[in-house]
Amino acid sequence: MTVNKEIHKIILFHRKQAKLSRIELAELADVGKTVIYDLEHGKKTVKWSTTMKVLDALNINIEFNSPLMEEYEKSSSKDT
Repeated sequence: MTVNKEIHKIILFHRKQAKLSRIELAELADVGKTVIYDLEHGKKTVKWSTTMKVLDALNINIEFNSPLMEEYEKSSSKDT
């Protein structure tokens, strides 16, 4: 699944499954109600930090995956 093409559908699905209105989700995420509308309609100019607030309110986690991720995790564990 390509997240950038599906994230608006994922947010809408989770909000509806949680039986939240856009206003209720906006209050939970501490964002404006227009942000929820914009995200659900795929607007590309919503700030990443704002998107993360909404994802967090819906308990949606993002995982990064790449061919180099295992190597990255090894190198970052050495830094700590």
